[in-house]
Formats: sequence, C-alpha cells, structure tokens
Amino acid sequence: QVQLVESGGGLVQPGGSLRLSCATSGFTFSSYAMGWYRQAPGKERELVASINSAGSSTNYADSVKGRFTISRDNTKYTVFLQMNSLKSEDTAVYYCYTQVWFTAYWGQGTQVTVSS
Repeated sequence: QVQLVESGGGLVQPGGSLRLSCATSGFTFSSYAMGWYRQAPGKERELVASINSAGSSTNYADSVKGRFTISRDNTKYTVFLQMNSLKSEDTAVYYCYTQVWFTAYWGQGTQVTVSS
C-alpha cells in the first residue's frame, strides 16, 4: 500500500533552516507529482510547494517563495523540502502528499516550530 513517512521537523530559531524528507513506498514514485502541505493551529491545511513527477517543474505558495525549495530523488523514492530563513509564521505540522489513481495519500506529518 502507499506509504508516506515524513522526517526532519523540529525546533529552530527564526532565520534558521530545516530540511524535511518524505520517504515513500507502495507506488511508482517517478510517475506522480508530490506536494508538501502544512497546517498551523486553528488554520486550514495549505499547499506549501509541489513538484511534478520528473522534478522539472515546481510551484510555491507566495508566503514561502524564495525561502523554500522542493526537490525529489526518483532513485530513492523521496521528496524533500529545504526551508531557509524560517519565520515564526512557518510554525505548523508539515505533511507530504500525493494522489495515486485519484486517491489522495498523506503522511503522518512532522512538527516544525520556529521560536526563539
């Protein structure tokens, strides 16, 4: 079955960096687009970044453009989110996402807390 497992979250000071990873299994990773979402307390889940199956096209929320970079390694079935210049408003649970045969799949989420 499809599995998405995030890692790399934690506590970081404002201005710091974190790199999230999402290890996948159970589907042909190189054939599907991937995305990172986040959900802050009391807010709706929002799309942060997405990447196409080949890794040649990416999209970002306006709030993270220029600070976050999504990438993927199709040989390791893993998608990454490099987060730089982190702000307190980036604090949220970050989820890995994909859609396979019209079914949405989510990871369990990883907490990112930006605080001094």
